[in-house]
Amino acid sequence: MFQNFETQGDRAAGPARLKALRAEMARVGADGFLIPRGDAHMGETVAPRDQRLLWLTGFTGSAGLAIALADRAAICVDGRYTLQVRDQVDGDAFDYVQIETQRPEAWLKAALRPGRKLAYDPWLHGHDGLEALRKAAEEAGAELIATDNLIDRIWDDQPAPPMGQVIVQPEDLAGESSAAKRARLGRELEEAGLDAAVITLPDSIAWLLNIRGADVTRMPAPHAFALLRPSGEAQLFVAAAKLTDEVRAHLGNQVEIAEPEALGPALDALKGAQVLVDRASAPVWVSQRLEAAGATLERGQDPCVLPKARKNAAELDGAREAHRRDGAALARFLRWLELTAPEGDLTEIDVVQALEGFRRETGVLRDISFDTICGAGPDGAIVHYRVTEATDRRIAPGDLVLVDSGAQYQDGTTDVTRTLATGPIPEGAARAFTLVLRGMIDISRARWPNGLAGRDLDAMARAALWRAGLDYDHGTGHGVGAYLGVHEGPAALSKRSTVPIETGMILSNEPGYYREGAFGIRIENLLIVTPPSVPDGGEREMLGFETLTLAPIDRRLIETELLEPAQRAWLDAYHARVAAEIAPLLSDPAERAWLISACAPLG
Repeated sequence: MFQNFETQGDRAAGPARLKALRAEMARVGADGFLIPRGDAHMGETVAPRDQRLLWLTGFTGSAGLAIALADRAAICVDGRYTLQVRDQVDGDAFDYVQIETQRPEAWLKAALRPGRKLAYDPWLHGHDGLEALRKAAEEAGAELIATDNLIDRIWDDQPAPPMGQVIVQPEDLAGESSAAKRARLGRELEEAGLDAAVITLPDSIAWLLNIRGADVTRMPAPHAFALLRPSGEAQLFVAAAKLTDEVRAHLGNQVEIAEPEALGPALDALKGAQVLVDRASAPVWVSQRLEAAGATLERGQDPCVLPKARKNAAELDGAREAHRRDGAALARFLRWLELTAPEGDLTEIDVVQALEGFRRETGVLRDISFDTICGAGPDGAIVHYRVTEATDRRIAPGDLVLVDSGAQYQDGTTDVTRTLATGPIPEGAARAFTLVLRGMIDISRARWPNGLAGRDLDAMARAALWRAGLDYDHGTGHGVGAYLGVHEGPAALSKRSTVPIETGMILSNEPGYYREGAFGIRIENLLIVTPPSVPDGGEREMLGFETLTLAPIDRRLIETELLEPAQRAWLDAYHARVAAEIAPLLSDPAERAWLISACAPLG
């Protein structure tokens, strides 16, 4: 199994570890310390060595920040984790701060006192995030000071750094050679008058060099740093033990390879140069080193981020093939679940194991793209619930089961959520499910003019819920990589996303509704942004979406009369497509028959 079910955090250990951290703060003359979720590469997925927030607090979520002061502490999370954080983190030791209602800097400004010193590890903070905290500290009369990582000083059994092997991503899947990518981006640096770009995001480096890695689970990119020059030449700072002769030959003589420790001297050598540094994701250590060396910083965006998000034809073809393959595995799984769950013998772990098993039977599964979320009944209301042996719940007939999962295949990354009935429908669940479905369909059918961003589309997914006085506390969708991160920037379907949505991007579409203590509902497909075209009878070109995900939606949970005619027509056409593309991939006649039945038109 790729996924394990061990309890990762230790809520009970939090107060003692916080006490030890405070003692270390006192030894270095600091009155506080910042503990972000990320690592030096600012990735969502972090290696065991870098799970400092989890070690200190017990919180296992994918985003968060702890602030430890001498007399108070807080854990700051977004709306996805409102329930989870209370379950995993000791509320007597840490204040719970939900960032939608109270920003971390607001809590910090109120909690800090004049003259205090707040320490931070410059490897673990980007420029923008740290500046907001710096401003709050200064407004409170305090100051930020850089230090080494104080958690590392007290974490006795901290794991070693990851050393996963690097592999080549074939050009027929990448769709463009690394040399062509480097030359194209190098020309952009030259046109902007820049002498170099610092690249610290693992998925950017993997995309640029057409390599993949295994330093963290679920996201196939290596821990490394890189410098790109206008000539298209690059320096790759990566542990030599990760590279095979095949990878070295693939990189060629235009990519100089050095150990990670050589990054500092390479930055020092950029004295007088104009250097692009990503203002959000590059560690402030990089900026501080460059400024000390006398370089001029251009704070912008990693040059790989947008090109990586605009998938080329080969990447899109790979994504389609991966989703057809995944769709067949999902069909087999959904049939199994529908037949087995009403017996009342399944647990959430059983479901997760079975789904991974169906995907493994494809013969080409490289990993899951994130730990599968399987929430039965009230567990479904925990947006990013991860089942453990301690929390494993038996699925009672009548429980709604929310299954959010994905796969990593070398030709594509998948992410899909289905909410399923296991017996009698809970009161109010079908109505809520149908309202969520309406929003999902409306996003799928959307057309919009070039230049609009996710915040311009997000309300389409919520309108039916809003009219009913309901909502959900997460974004409607995120970007997805091409055999890379299942969460990829820069665009998103979100109230906060200002990045224009462009042709070739892959976005998730996943509205939801969560009734605490009862059930959770989420329906998710992945979408490709299609090129501009003029709709029938229209006058202006509009972008649109092509649905990638091919899996039936549980018709037992639909109140058909709540759907508008166009929404019903979309769903019937979608199900007809699922049956047409996936049924031929199923060798078992019973599985084919089930899928065709599950995809029948609404009555």
